[in-house]
Amino acid sequence: MLKIIHYLGQTTQAVDDSVTLPFEVRQKGRFKAVSENGIELGVFLERGQVLADGDRLQAEDGQIFAVVAKPENVVTAHADDWASFARACYHLGNRHVTLQLGERWLRFQPDHVLEHLAEHLGLRLTTEDAPFHPEAGAYHGHAHSPEHSHNHHHEH
Repeated sequence: MLKIIHYLGQTTQAVDDSVTLPFEVRQKGRFKAVSENGIELGVFLERGQVLADGDRLQAEDGQIFAVVAKPENVVTAHADDWASFARACYHLGNRHVTLQLGERWLRFQPDHVLEHLAEHLGLRLTTEDAPFHPEAGAYHGHAHSPEHSHNHHHEH
């Protein structure tokens, strides 16, 4: 089993292989998977890192793997106007569920209560298979952002 230990993020580095993962797995720090070329992978990353479509991972032998978000069963709710969209985001967001947001549409994993609420708020629902890329929570991963410096001292 090949160990993946480095998260490279959204780079344009050439890839040797790819691994297709559903959202449930992409939010774990440690898991096993099989690449498109049939290589058994053991992924060991910092906890709290949610993998996104297009992220690059590097194995201990130097191989680069691209993450592919697996299409999965989701509900996409479309709003006719921005006010309806904002209301839906507020009410669904208050339930602390993972939501993907787009241009006057939001997406979530199938849930009868959420579907009923979205319809009650006037949204049109479609069920489809699509990659699921929910928003990171407001407090999620802040300390793990590699491009964010925590040195806030200013020189005068």
